[in-house]
Amino acid sequence: MSNPGTFKMGTRTVKRMGYGAMQLAGPMVFGPPKDRAAAVALLREAVELGIDHIDTSDFYGPHVTNQIIREALHPYRADLTIVTKVGARRGDDASWLLAQSPEELASQVHDNLRNLGVEVLDVVNLRSMLDVHGPAEGSLEPQVNTLAELQQRGLIRHIGLSNVTATQVRDARRIVDIVCVQNQYNLAHRGDDALLDELASEGIAFVPFFPLGGFTPLQSSALSEVANELAATPMQVALAWLLQRSPNLLLIPGTSSIDHLKQNLRAADLKLPAALVHRLDAMGGIGIDIGHQVKPQSAA
Repeated sequence: MSNPGTFKMGTRTVKRMGYGAMQLAGPMVFGPPKDRAAAVALLREAVELGIDHIDTSDFYGPHVTNQIIREALHPYRADLTIVTKVGARRGDDASWLLAQSPEELASQVHDNLRNLGVEVLDVVNLRSMLDVHGPAEGSLEPQVNTLAELQQRGLIRHIGLSNVTATQVRDARRIVDIVCVQNQYNLAHRGDDALLDELASEGIAFVPFFPLGGFTPLQSSALSEVANELAATPMQVALAWLLQRSPNLLLIPGTSSIDHLKQNLRAADLKLPAALVHRLDAMGGIGIDIGHQVKPQSAA
């Protein structure tokens, strides 16, 4: 894959095109995949193609995704950064449940350590569960303090946040260094524009999830038109737009297919002319109709 540049997460430097392992679990991110051997092969191919940033969580499965990562890649290359997250657990019915007490967070950190087969986690994101559908204001100080204590014990190298507001980021940074923020952000959903630019000025990575989540039919049509002009896929154009939007954006598109993985990585080679960037920028205001938006999965 072409190198679309790198960015730092604390002491770790990663390429801006990474991989999100969410889809390696079964349907609804629950249970085992249909083909475990294929999931192992995909991860090995991803690393061979140059990916050095994998995003995961032990509540994917639960436990399934991390165990597959360990089977495929352990012992890990020194340049591979694995980012995980805590703050939720899975019900027996595949529901996403709050799990943010100090005891629960510590247990999740130990689950990640055990299932990934490491003694220290590179980056741990605290996922706010004040509202599973999006950021909601409220104090995360107890949870951030818990992760800071686990960091002081040597179990975590770096701390990030997910599904959070700008106020929560600023409050957390008064407690501990924050190296990344993982929120929904894409061509259609740009509510975090100001936060993204603020983080860029501070040298903090922003990791968008759902790069095609919540598009209206009109927005999808506009994206497809641009993709056709470039002989690319809509996903490639959406990823390329993100890469050009800001240098602190780190991408983690997920897939369970090696062909789709290679297709996504080719977005790093796609250069968008200024005129097309202008057309894509205008998509943020096209056909906004909450009743027709595609709702993304409840957690990432």
